[in-house]
Amino acid sequence: MSKPRFVYVTFIATTPEKLWQALTDPEMTPLYWFGYTVDVRGKAGARMTARDPSGKLVHDDPIIESDPPHRLVYAWKSLYDEFKDEGPSRVTFELEPKPGQVKLTVTHEEFEPDSRMFPRISQGWPAVLSSLKSILETGKALPSTMAKADDHAAKARA
Repeated sequence: MSKPRFVYVTFIATTPEKLWQALTDPEMTPLYWFGYTVDVRGKAGARMTARDPSGKLVHDDPIIESDPPHRLVYAWKSLYDEFKDEGPSRVTFELEPKPGQVKLTVTHEEFEPDSRMFPRISQGWPAVLSSLKSILETGKALPSTMAKADDHAAKARA
């Protein structure tokens, strides 16, 4: 059985530097990641951390590669109980400058063949990346469509 792989490509009217900041700055990520704070400011070997809207740590993964503002790679291992038995996967962001815009390619791969996470990220990444595009182009994020993620945050607050 082959390992699932998710690829998302979009073009964003911004600069590579602004897109890089949006992807890595914990002050910006909650604006488009539906309240989640993602911190990826370090170099290779540092940690990517993510906290849900309640502040609960939900990711603490190694940064594999960081080449601002061109390429970012980190491991992805959810700390939510329902995914504790799954091994890590890998996320790669590739930023390619184009006239007046940036081509962003996000590849999420190295899932186990029977991954329960893969269907979740297949819904989550399009929502997050569409909101990222919206905030960089219009200044406004999109409303959350991530019901499961919102459910996790609500449980953490309870």
